[in-house]
Amino acid sequence: MKQILSGMMLFMLLLVGTSAVQAQETEKELTREEKKAMQAKLDSLLFEEAKQAMNEKQFTLEADQVVFKYGQMAYVNSNTNFVSVNGDDAVVQVAFNIPVSGPNGLGGVTVDGKVSSYKLEEDKRGNLRLSMNVMGAGISARVEIELIKDSNKASLDIFPNFNSNRLSLNGVLLPSHKSSVFKGRSF
Repeated sequence: MKQILSGMMLFMLLLVGTSAVQAQETEKELTREEKKAMQAKLDSLLFEEAKQAMNEKQFTLEADQVVFKYGQMAYVNSNTNFVSVNGDDAVVQVAFNIPVSGPNGLGGVTVDGKVSSYKLEEDKRGNLRLSMNVMGAGISARVEIELIKDSNKASLDIFPNFNSNRLSLNGVLLPSHKSSVFKGRSF
């Protein structure tokens, strides 16, 4: 029995090794221009997927960078810093890597709200701009998203209606079903 298991392990090891060598040979065969063309095609597909998600109001912007009112910047975890839209419902969550748990239990704030004035338009360069209002018990703000052409990279600005504490998030825009965010306690 041990001989069969060790034989199977050896076979699997050889199979994995052969696959790795073939992958390296394939990698060497691609030129720099071919790699760039493949990346451009992938980026274009990600843009179209994000565009469709925005049209269907089923998306999440996972942020890995937060920019505060006066330009201070912080890198954050994209699983806990996001803005999500699901039909007419929205969730805005920011959570910083600090020892204090905060109202949402993650070191920040999570607010639920309703989406209104949803307006999506494309500019001359092909970038998408989304403007919407999010209103709820813990939020009243205008949210603007810009999706860069041929990419799923996006920037989001939150403009509160009752103060001037503007907040910007930078990250990637994904369809909701591909997102892997963790929502904390909300207001």
